[in-house]
Amino acid sequence: MERAMVPSLTVDNGLTTADVAGGESLASGVSWAAVIAGALAAAALSLVLLALGAGLGFSAVSPWSNSGASAAAVGAAALVWLIVAEILASAMGGYLAGRLRTKWATIHSDEVYFRDTAHGLLAWATGLVVTAALLTSAAATMVGASAPAAVSREAGGAASERANPSDYLTGLLFRGDRSLGAQDDAAARDEARIVFANALRHKALSPDDQAYVGQLVANKTGLDQIDAQKRVSQVFAQAQQAADTARHAAAELSLCLFFALLAGAFVASFTATIGGRQRDHVKAL
Repeated sequence: MERAMVPSLTVDNGLTTADVAGGESLASGVSWAAVIAGALAAAALSLVLLALGAGLGFSAVSPWSNSGASAAAVGAAALVWLIVAEILASAMGGYLAGRLRTKWATIHSDEVYFRDTAHGLLAWATGLVVTAALLTSAAATMVGASAPAAVSREAGGAASERANPSDYLTGLLFRGDRSLGAQDDAAARDEARIVFANALRHKALSPDDQAYVGQLVANKTGLDQIDAQKRVSQVFAQAQQAADTARHAAAELSLCLFFALLAGAFVASFTATIGGRQRDHVKAL
């Protein structure tokens, strides 16, 4: 027996009843145009919010000790703003991805809910990649712009060291009567910095290294060997404290970034279902 012909009538999304007679729309399960639109909106809003947060942070700090917010308060506020910015940007991107996607014909509501969730997640992931690419490109541009200036300074003979937090601690070692050192102490500073870096990796300053750096300090500052070794021990304790503080700050930032991205993925997936539900309830005129 021949199969009966199905009349070709137009349905809501432009397909025909012949297309959806099998219970499945011929349209793709992913509306990439909606995903890309949501991702671009999320990336743009994320950059705007980060710029706003940076501006508010700079306006809150002050170089004066008794003015402006404390460093701890600014750091906590920055972490909170990072999470809020990620949630807001992801919510916008997910909603647009759900609202702008194609209306699927004769698809079960559970499948529609899953696809909307997937659209929000894809928009979040694409927006994250776009934002990371933009930030990386901006950082590379700034580095490239600063390179010619550094080369010109070297060519002009004005040698300048790149700022390094360890330079201050190394400078503490060699504070004293500069007239005692006839030659430049740059080599001694570099050697002391290398010894400290190795000691920080091993989490301890060996007695031999302490005595050796103490001898360098004594030769440059006029201190006796015992006082020089005491200074070395004190400065190394400060270096350990600074390294531990930097490690805690990096750990807090990494954890905060993890929770921000996790919250962004959830919010984008959820708001995509809201946008998709509103899209399906729109009636054709």
